[in-house]
Amino acid sequence: MSKKLLSGPYIMWMIGFILIPLALIVFYGLTDRSGAFTMANVISIGTAEHAKALWLSLGLSFISTVLCLILAYPLALVLRSRGMGQGSFVVFIFILPMWMNFLLRTLAWQTLLEKNGVINGILSSLHLPNQGLINTPGAIILGMVYNFLPFMVLPIYNVLSKIDDSVINAARDLGANSFQVLLRIMMPLSIPGVVSGITMVFVPALTTFVISNILGGSKILLIGNVIEQEFTRGSNWNLGSGLSLVLMIFILISMALIAKYDKNGEGTAF
Repeated sequence: MSKKLLSGPYIMWMIGFILIPLALIVFYGLTDRSGAFTMANVISIGTAEHAKALWLSLGLSFISTVLCLILAYPLALVLRSRGMGQGSFVVFIFILPMWMNFLLRTLAWQTLLEKNGVINGILSSLHLPNQGLINTPGAIILGMVYNFLPFMVLPIYNVLSKIDDSVINAARDLGANSFQVLLRIMMPLSIPGVVSGITMVFVPALTTFVISNILGGSKILLIGNVIEQEFTRGSNWNLGSGLSLVLMIFILISMALIAKYDKNGEGTAF
């Protein structure tokens, strides 16, 4: 009975801030302005404008996720090799930016990349031509990688740190070199962390609109921007909710992947 009472606040929180908002999204997404049932809001994802925004979002999110994985895996291996006692401060360095406001971190990159920003100022002082860095897909990818890289590093590091050294030593005793240990021991055992990291980077990158607004100058519309505009500018909650339901499909797929490859929650318990 005491455990049920302790779970009461969480249940109330879940009902008020998860279930009810989701129910509202489903209701608005499957109805029109008069309240009649319709699938038009969901089907509208197939229009040229919305489909272009969705495919662009998928492409940039995929590239950002791959770059995060390429950067994060070697980094997680280095952190593991240092041991928790020595590597804990380095882990803290990666967690520290997450304590800063997401918007401020993105605005900082805008200051660096803009036409008269820090990077072009340095290039000018070196008598090099200025670069059009801001308002490009590359700037958006850079913002995604910077903001979401810790979400890839930490799950992978969490799984790698739990691998017993005796397993690696046994492989070396049997004649395995460093590459074979990485390929046959480390990588298979780190799959839960990799899957969790991919999910935790790809999903927010797919749904983001702040990064593309600031670093894309509102000139590059991702599906998150389209949904945000439908809610704030067009006041069309029905269409915005219908498009959000489409994005929920990707969230459900990510949850299914985590449930399949990370059954014990090793990659998410950090």
